[in-house]
Amino acid sequence: MRKLKLQVQISVDGYIGGPNGELDWMTWNWDDKLKDYVNKLHENIDTIILGKNMTEGFVSHWAKVAVDPNDPSHEFGKLMNDTPKVVFSKTLKESQWENTVVATGDLTEEINNLKKKAGGDMIVYGGATMDGSLIGAGLIDEMHFFVNPTMIGKGLPIFDKVENRQNLELIHATPFECGIVVLCYKHREG
Repeated sequence: MRKLKLQVQISVDGYIGGPNGELDWMTWNWDDKLKDYVNKLHENIDTIILGKNMTEGFVSHWAKVAVDPNDPSHEFGKLMNDTPKVVFSKTLKESQWENTVVATGDLTEEINNLKKKAGGDMIVYGGATMDGSLIGAGLIDEMHFFVNPTMIGKGLPIFDKVENRQNLELIHATPFECGIVVLCYKHREG
């Protein structure tokens, strides 16, 4: 069965955005080792999962980066554009982004159906609501938390939908020169 992986930037105190979605607290002076980590994470990915709100920002950013060969993120931008995407939305009927389909059904049911399909792994960039719902439902197989060296006090949480304890196993904790530590977890068996 395909795995669903989560890659998310998070503050030390557990938020993925400020109260109004601000991202100005994130560390972006990534070294080559951190960029390589992200590239390796994507090696077996053949589907990107997004929520509607996150898609709006991704489309404008990655579409621009993908066509600018002078942009340092050009190759990754092409990867983001070329990889098939599934956008979850109750209101969106179609996406302007190429290689994108819109899913409007029940999130848990749709994700479980996607996991059963043949193919590589999937990665979710969701957004706070979607990430929280997937985490709360126990649907994430690998969580890659990019813990930024910042506390923001309040903001958009992703653990607020966890109603029952989920026991996790640390796969690795990897510090990077910019101050980000990637904590990778999976659900503990048994």
